[in-house]
Amino acid sequence: MRRSTPWMTAALLVALASLAGAQEWDEFVFVEDGFKVNFPGVPKVDTTTWMSRFGYTLPARLYTASRGQERYSVTVVDYRGIERQGLERQKQCPPGAEPCIGTQDGRGGSILGAGYWKMDVRGALAFATLKLLQRDVKVTDYDLEFQDVVEGYMLHLTNRDESRTLAYITMHENRLYVFEGTVPKGYPEPALFQSSVGFVDAKGNGIRYLDYYSNAVHGLRQHEPPPYRAGGVLVGGQGTPAQPAR
Repeated sequence: MRRSTPWMTAALLVALASLAGAQEWDEFVFVEDGFKVNFPGVPKVDTTTWMSRFGYTLPARLYTASRGQERYSVTVVDYRGIERQGLERQKQCPPGAEPCIGTQDGRGGSILGAGYWKMDVRGALAFATLKLLQRDVKVTDYDLEFQDVVEGYMLHLTNRDESRTLAYITMHENRLYVFEGTVPKGYPEPALFQSSVGFVDAKGNGIRYLDYYSNAVHGLRQHEPPPYRAGGVLVGGQGTPAQPAR
């Protein structure tokens, strides 16, 4: 039976990891990291860091679970503090150094941002994809997709041992998500895992946009995000005003 557990936090999941002997698929909601997904049992959660394209060290969490020879993981990288790091880097630059002042005026400020932090956010999906492609893999499919109308990249990879990985890379409100399901040769694709990907608000309600969401545009607030429904309530548009990314 599929159970929704919006009250679970990463810390609680770590405490319950010893109880994860059963291999039944459940929906887990991670409010702290703003997403939900199906796992075959309670995932292990590790705190780590992620080095961004322009050399910023960002906080990250890694969620992992297995089912026999199948492996599932979600890497969540928090880009929300990168502007502050860019401004700190700017202070250390020689006067007039182009990487730290940015160039080309855009709407209300630099397109690049101090220390290229804006370009780092815009290019996060491409950089995460590059990291996957640098493995010893063969790409069998690569396409632009969306989950709950949030833009992302879907990749089908064949690994050196002939296992197959279905990866979905997406970004929402300046958090990067890398979902990976890997199965042995001859197994069905891990579609149950990937098709269950979704995003949640601060109360754990699932979010579904009414129009296309792109973090490179909406996460950086070049334009306000499209309206969405969460918990049966319309947010944004003619409903409650959408809240800014934090």
